[in-house]
This record gives sequence, structure tokens and C-alpha cells, in this order.
Amino acid sequence: MQKKMPGASLSFGRRVKPSQLTAFTRQFATLLDAGLPIVRSMDILHSGLKSGTLKFAIADVKTDVEGGASLSEALSRHPNIFDKLFVNMIRAGESGGVLDEILERLADYREKAQRLQQRIVGALVYPAAVVFIASCILSFIMIFIIPKFKEMFDEMGVGELPVATKILMAIATAMSTYWYLFVFAPVAISIAYKLINKTPRGGLIIDAIKLKIPIFGVILTKSAISRFCRTLGTLVSSGVPILDAFAIIKLATVNQVLANAIQTVQNSVKEGDSIAEPLRHSGVFDDLVVNMIQVGEETGELDAMLMKVADTYDNDVDTQVGAMMSLLEPILIVAMGLTVGFIVIALFMPLVVIIQNMSH
Repeated sequence: MQKKMPGASLSFGRRVKPSQLTAFTRQFATLLDAGLPIVRSMDILHSGLKSGTLKFAIADVKTDVEGGASLSEALSRHPNIFDKLFVNMIRAGESGGVLDEILERLADYREKAQRLQQRIVGALVYPAAVVFIASCILSFIMIFIIPKFKEMFDEMGVGELPVATKILMAIATAMSTYWYLFVFAPVAISIAYKLINKTPRGGLIIDAIKLKIPIFGVILTKSAISRFCRTLGTLVSSGVPILDAFAIIKLATVNQVLANAIQTVQNSVKEGDSIAEPLRHSGVFDDLVVNMIQVGEETGELDAMLMKVADTYDNDVDTQVGAMMSLLEPILIVAMGLTVGFIVIALFMPLVVIIQNMSH
């Protein structure tokens, strides 16, 4: 019985950071390309990793490989770390004797996919931070400042308040009285969203709505198409059978609308159809994707065409993210300006009445 490395017996419930797994993949490819055996390469990588989930998993994988298991088989025993895409590409590399090349492609794929995700997430950080800070400031004003003005107006005997002031006071009273609703409402909405999203029909409806949101929906669609093309191109170029590739991509697709479209394409291909035609009828993929894939099928350069489509859509996502940021910033500024302006006007109008009464 093979002796396991220290820590290898620990369970691997926690996930590994994508960047850490990508770096491991790149280093693994470099060591294999240099001519080192798999076990020796994993020994070196294990010693260079910080203590954690990935280090323990690599220890287990190395032990399994030493015990006679294939690398893909050993990796498949850790699905929380190495997904089906990773395992199947490794399996294809083992079959073709080009494991180092497959790892290079896998590292390239992961790096490009992470850059795309980081651009989208990074674009949303600024507006989310602005909305959060503004909400906190406005909540403080509504709960602690506005009631003081209400008390002042009552003491000074202001008669009928203007409509805008009444609305402001009503909102402030509601927020100060039922503050717990405003605190727990986002939590309740989040829980309800997750519960609905877990149901097949609810998840499908939510995913369909996401794709219809102006600008944001376009970004989601294009990034999903880019991921689909890059994944399919990487799998095809690695020698994974086309039907297996579609099955892997479907499992890796989060949006149910796109997953259903991929399932339809997979069923059509299984019946002997080309890839392009069922994509055209899916209603998700536009003419550019379909035409380039059709050309790739006709010329035998499907993987190259898929990569070109992925690169094109990555650039489109960059453009759309820039457009979204350009649009969000003035919208946020105008919304904050209108809100502050409404508060100032609503508080100023009774003061005008007070001044007029004092002048008489």
C-alpha cells in the first residue's frame, strides 16, 4: 500500500481559487514539456504549494498515480477541484500522448476565461459600491435627521405641510418605525431568489429574464457564447469526441436557457446533423457564430474558427462593459442628484412658509 503524503487524508470539501488552479496547470505543463515524469512533476508542484486544499489533493493524486491509476482517473476523484472539462482534456492528452500540449491549452483557456470574468465583475464593483454607500447615507438621513425636522416643524406650528414634505416625512417615519423590514428585506429577497432559482422552471424563468436585461443581458449572452466557443474549441482541438464535448459544456453552463440550447444542439448532432444548423435554430446564437462554425466544419478547421469567434466575442464584451460603465455613471449621478434635490426641496418648502409667517 502506497504511503500518502502528509495531509493527504483530509477531505476536500472546499474549492480551490481559479487563479491557483490555473497557475498549477501552467507549471505542470512546463515541467512535463521539460521532460520530467508525471510523478516527479507532481512532487515538485506539491512541495511548492502552500498548505491547503489543492496541496492535499495533489498528494492524493500523486499517490493514486504511483499506485497504477491514470492521471485523469486520479484527478476525477476530486470533482470539487478538477471539473469534467479538466479531467476529460487530461484523458484526451493521455490517449494522444500529448499531455503537455493539452495542459498548455487548458492553462490558456482558463487564463482567458478568468480575464473575461474579472472584467465583468470589475465593471460592476464601482456602481455596486456607490449604490451601497449612497443607500447607507440616505438611510442615516431618513432615520436620524428627517425626524428632527419633523419635530421642529411641529414645535413651530407649521400648518399644512407641502405634498413633497409629507411624502418625505412618511418615508422617514416608515424607515424609522419599520427599520427591521429594510434590513431583512434584502436577505429575504436573496433567500427567495435562491429557492426559486433552484427549481427547474423558476431557474429557467430567471435566466431568461437575465438575458433580456438591457446591456447587461447582452454582456451575459456574449460572454456565455464566448465561453461556449472557447470550451468547445479547446475540447475539439484536444481530441475529445464532439458529443462528449457538448455534454461537458452543458454541465459547465450556468444559464439554463443556454444549457437547453446546447442540449438541443447535442441531440441534433447525435442524429447526424451538422453543428451549425441546430445552432441557427436555437435562437441564442447569432449569424456570426453560426456562419463561422459552418465554415469551420466545411474546411475542417472547426477548433480554429471557434477560437476566433471566442476572441471576437471577448472584444465585444469589453466594448459592452465599457458602454455599460459609461451609461451607469451618469445614471447614478443623476439619480443621487434627484434624490438629494428632492430631500432639500421638501425640507426647504416649510422653512419658506415659516419665514413668510414671521415676516407678517
